[in-house]
Amino acid sequence: MNLQEYRRRARTWLEANAQDTEAEGTPDAGGVAAAKAFMARMYDAGYSGISWPGEWGGQGLTQAEERAFAEEAAGFTLPTYVFSIGLGMCGPTLVDLGTPEQKARHLRPLLRGEEIWCQLFSEPGAGSDVAALQTRATPTEDGWTVTGQKVWTSVAQHASYGLLLTRTDVDAPKHKGLSMFIVDMRAPGVTVRPLRDMTGRAHFNEIFFDDVHIPAENLVGQVNDGWSCAVTTLLHERLSISSGVGMGGRRDNPVAFEALRHTADTADPVVRDQLVELHIRSRALALFNERLSQETKAGVFPGARGSAAKLLLAELTMFQADLATSLAGPEAVAYEEGGGRLAEAVSLAPAMALGGGTNEIMRNIIGDRVLNLPPEPRVDKNVPFKDLKVNG
Repeated sequence: MNLQEYRRRARTWLEANAQDTEAEGTPDAGGVAAAKAFMARMYDAGYSGISWPGEWGGQGLTQAEERAFAEEAAGFTLPTYVFSIGLGMCGPTLVDLGTPEQKARHLRPLLRGEEIWCQLFSEPGAGSDVAALQTRATPTEDGWTVTGQKVWTSVAQHASYGLLLTRTDVDAPKHKGLSMFIVDMRAPGVTVRPLRDMTGRAHFNEIFFDDVHIPAENLVGQVNDGWSCAVTTLLHERLSISSGVGMGGRRDNPVAFEALRHTADTADPVVRDQLVELHIRSRALALFNERLSQETKAGVFPGARGSAAKLLLAELTMFQADLATSLAGPEAVAYEEGGGRLAEAVSLAPAMALGGGTNEIMRNIIGDRVLNLPPEPRVDKNVPFKDLKVNG
């Protein structure tokens, strides 16, 4: 099938299946069920995991087909938010690092929407400095026992599984004593508590692990090599986050344009200049992401340039929120039950400068690993974790 025909069939399917889907956001239980049903239809039609390996449940097609579907889907709001962590971060990590058994068990259900995944990295004392985490995994005869806490975890209240980063060796320096596991989010000892934010929704969660058993076969990568596994996940995370240009559910219809359509005077040259600036920034980031994506599929590791894409998106999101507020005026803070999409999106915009790594951390990474500037001084590089103050 040529690309033009593929695009035509994708558009026909979207018109038949996606028009009445709900807006993006954190859904309730009924919304999750509807999202799972939609993902199953999308997978069965051949539009989930388009460029993922066919042997593990993907469609085995090329980046060209994936871009074509994304471009056709840009005019629709798809109820896929709860799968974004699994499809953008956890699944790609398993493709790269998982055992054949892990891939066979989890990738197809993930692509078909049967399983929702979350990423369990951040802790109350280990956010930007993830390697300072204290959640412990202790070896047992048939696996591991995990005790600790994670926080700011998206979609954990709906998740079936998660990628969990733990400390397995306190005698090693903090980056050297970590291990990654697949954890069953419904296992005994796992407690998930949603955290309601300023938008009024529970976008994030805190999770407690109290002597949670993890089977030995759930180890991802090697014992005490979890940091390299985490770097792989974080690369996919930043590429995934940065590719979602805009605060709205539709990539070509962001909230700023929603506000413009109802309230702004497009004859005003200042407004027109601002909209041109928004378009230029959005298009430049989209092209940069496309380049990184093509390089990744070709086996070229983007490395720290993924942090540049994530930083650009955070700055674009705040620019868009400021523009939307100026265009909408007082309506930008008006919120009514069942509405207030603009107010909610503007309130959520600052989170983009925090989630997936703060802007400050992104700039440090870019300066150190892209521009080859001198790194910041570190006093903990070769110090056993148990001797660090963070552990005291």
